[in-house]
Amino acid sequence: MNREELHGFISAGSGNESNICQICAVRDGKTLYEDSWRGFGPEDAVNVNSVTKGVMAILTGIALDKGYIKSIDGKVMDYFPDYQVKRGEKTIYDVTIRHLLTMTAPYKGKSEPWKKVCTSDDWTFAVLDFLGGRNGITGEFRYATLGIQILAGIIERAGGEKCIDLANRELFIPLGIPEHSLHGDSSKEDQFDFFMNKGPRKNEWYSDPRDTVTAGWGLCATGRDLAKIGDMVLNYGRYEGKQIVSEEWIRQMTTPYLKLGERFGFMEYGFLWYKPYEDREVYAAIGDSGNIIYVNREKDIAVGVTGTFKPRIFDRVDFIEKYVLPLGE
Repeated sequence: MNREELHGFISAGSGNESNICQICAVRDGKTLYEDSWRGFGPEDAVNVNSVTKGVMAILTGIALDKGYIKSIDGKVMDYFPDYQVKRGEKTIYDVTIRHLLTMTAPYKGKSEPWKKVCTSDDWTFAVLDFLGGRNGITGEFRYATLGIQILAGIIERAGGEKCIDLANRELFIPLGIPEHSLHGDSSKEDQFDFFMNKGPRKNEWYSDPRDTVTAGWGLCATGRDLAKIGDMVLNYGRYEGKQIVSEEWIRQMTTPYLKLGERFGFMEYGFLWYKPYEDREVYAAIGDSGNIIYVNREKDIAVGVTGTFKPRIFDRVDFIEKYVLPLGE
């Protein structure tokens, strides 16, 4: 399928491709392929959902490189001395940053308390109420979007600045990604619109009432932005000759620590990044609706794909390998 045929195929929107807004493929900083659909231009941002988690992993590495965070094996509660732990809760004291990054942190209850957290004045503290439980640290994978909010709180307290400022100065602007602003509203109606609206968004990041970014979702970016981040990861933290984040961190971030189950396509999991194949040098930050940063070291290519809200679309790795990679050869 050539470029024109792929454009028509996605425009027709017959299947899981019906919500794709942008695709951008990059090699060595040069664009190999770029296209847009559904009224989006290449510079129109999209809520990339859980790809946000992959960006948070990179920001954690930057905070570590700068010495703000001393060790990812440090205890979460060391960063929140002013938080009042619930009576009888002991497990919370054993949770480390590494547990957050590998989604092995324990939480109370069977589901995430979205209403409680998203109507609170401080989303980080509201999520801390959910952390811990009677079963202790089990090492079990538990995908918790809200749990990553704690990571944003740690980075802000460790570095003495807002995550959005660290992201702009140390990641976005050095990569040539537009400076981002906080979304600034967190009403129930606004949150619903943020997920469901199929129009272009600003260069923004959703935030809580204390101006802390939503760490598990809510970053708005373009396919071009995602490809640039992927290109930096592909080159072990370097972009246009500058080391954005240490090579050691990129290696740790993409090292698989867990084998996931059927729900996650039996992929392996690093620090908020996936490794789709055990025997291949392919990595991805993946979000709902098919948003993805795809990194392939074998073919030296990074791909960003964005998509507006559509349920039950998660993994676009196969799509990229079938339709996009051949265009870069």
